[in-house]
Amino acid sequence: GDLKHRRPPISHNSNEMSSITLKTVVFLGSARNITPPWGGDSRLGDRVLNWVKTTLASRKESLGSDTIQHDITIVDPLEVFAEGGALSGFTGGELRAPVFFMKPDDTPEATKQLQAKIQAADCYLIVSPEYNHSIPPALSSVMGHFGGSNYKCKPSGIVTYSPGPFAGMRAAMAIQVMCHELGCLPVSKICGLPSPNDMLEADGTPKDGEHRMLNQLPELLTQLEWMAVAMKNQREKTGLF
Repeated sequence: GDLKHRRPPISHNSNEMSSITLKTVVFLGSARNITPPWGGDSRLGDRVLNWVKTTLASRKESLGSDTIQHDITIVDPLEVFAEGGALSGFTGGELRAPVFFMKPDDTPEATKQLQAKIQAADCYLIVSPEYNHSIPPALSSVMGHFGGSNYKCKPSGIVTYSPGPFAGMRAAMAIQVMCHELGCLPVSKICGLPSPNDMLEADGTPKDGEHRMLNQLPELLTQLEWMAVAMKNQREKTGLF
């Protein structure tokens, strides 16, 4: 054939890496702020949350030709329900006023800002204990204040913990159902930490960096990042369904 009309071969340079920063919202499930009579942390989840934050902040994993990083927003019920918080005054932990029932002119600016963060997220992480072997009311209230349209077409990951040996797994099963209904589909890998005070310092530093239970989070994040990039690409290509 005529060589003039042949296309030159496409060159793929494997060394060319681009960076993708995922907007990651982390919901903390516990609003506990009292030390039990037998002692210990006022909120055991702070250790777990600190470990999750440090892991996310330091994470730079390769996904194909991309490097994945995280821009992290923490949603803490102790803050959002406190005086002046995004879900205080007009509503509260008992969910008197879902945000999607509110007129824009009646919605506080702090609430709009929180909603914007949730809506703009590429993925979600839920860090939660279990209350009565189910979802803590603070978690279902915070997430339930915002309609499913804010969460849809994005993935979520679940990290649970408990002071006992079951690592909050019964809550994880219930949180999966809630996330499905909100539209932020949970990845299959779950991270569960039994007795996190034995594994983590108060600032989230692992007491034993080789502890096998700590391998769960990186494995979960690998799944979450894959799904977050895939769903982000599809949202940008076709919009939401």
